[in-house]
Amino acid sequence: MVNIPAIQAELRAGKIDGWLFYDHHRRDPIAAHILGLGGNGLATRRWYYFIPAKGEPRKLVHRIEQGALDAVPGKALVYSGWQELYKLLPKLLSGKKKIAMQYSPENNIPYIGLVDAGTVELIRKLKKKVVSSADLVQIFEASWSPEQLESHLAAGKIIDRVTSEAFARAASFVREGKGLSEFELQQWIVAQFRSNGLYAEPPIVAVQPNNGNPHYEPNERDSRPIRAGDLLLLDVFAKLDRPGSVYYDITWMGYLGERVPDTCAKIFRIVRQARDNAVEFVRENVAKGREIRGWEVDRVTRETIRKAGYGKFFVHRTGHSIGQSVHGNGANMDGFETRDDRKIVPRTCFSVEPGIYLPEFGVRSEVNVYVGEKEARVTGAIQKEILALLA
Repeated sequence: MVNIPAIQAELRAGKIDGWLFYDHHRRDPIAAHILGLGGNGLATRRWYYFIPAKGEPRKLVHRIEQGALDAVPGKALVYSGWQELYKLLPKLLSGKKKIAMQYSPENNIPYIGLVDAGTVELIRKLKKKVVSSADLVQIFEASWSPEQLESHLAAGKIIDRVTSEAFARAASFVREGKGLSEFELQQWIVAQFRSNGLYAEPPIVAVQPNNGNPHYEPNERDSRPIRAGDLLLLDVFAKLDRPGSVYYDITWMGYLGERVPDTCAKIFRIVRQARDNAVEFVRENVAKGREIRGWEVDRVTRETIRKAGYGKFFVHRTGHSIGQSVHGNGANMDGFETRDDRKIVPRTCFSVEPGIYLPEFGVRSEVNVYVGEKEARVTGAIQKEILALLA
């Protein structure tokens, strides 16, 4: 259920007059989730829901879908034609000037920019100042409850164990001269997760050169066999299979041999240093109560790799928000693909996963960082070196 008093307190703290939610054909899943609307019923007509910083919320719904907002409190205004809609909108927003919406200036944060340009124009035509709801979304969509943190940690214990077992399985097959493909190992991991009560999507299982593609997806027909001398990347993510649980998402590297080649070890050390620098930057600033933003964390990571001479081979953001979806709606650690200027707020979690992707092979190391009220921490095991799987 939507927490109206908490939203209103944040609006007042941010000196915003109200938060306007708008949807049509379920284009804004953030609105549906924050308001607790679910996915039932029709959504073929436009609706608006306005939460003012003070006072009772207001609804604007179509006559043939008047029940669209029955799950939330407030008095409803009802329209049929577009002329009536345009006549009632000023009444919905009466007395308010600064309005938050799922809008991002210049689409800097496309995950938030869900309201179409025409609707933003319409609200501005009413002489309202439209501001981004990005930080509000973090608080009411991306912040975890204590129970969600526990679900993350519980899933992490299972995932860490299964990941270790997956490396051991690959090593065993190689030692015994048996065939094992990327796809087969992927499917084994999924089966282990599901048998242990996790909701699992297919992980990335990649040997070179496939691990040079950050979003490689093995398939039954074209995946490569895992052989001696291969560098194996496992990017695994899952959550407890129960409502409200949140993801745990990690990447580890192993080498199918007795000694990791110097070329691979060198690249891993650079990636590890970039990862650790980013984590330490977050830890220090959170401990000191300093405000930091997603793009700043990305800058720390990227600069480490750039100084080592591999900047052009780091082709994605440093990390993403983690929530009930593996890519959540909080701040991303990104100053590269986008400029994410959202504040990193308490009770949120994100990945730190730098990588260097060469034509011959790719290396990535990924941890999850949870930010509390006064401290930040990595929530699981931290890889120090590439695993020598046949040692």
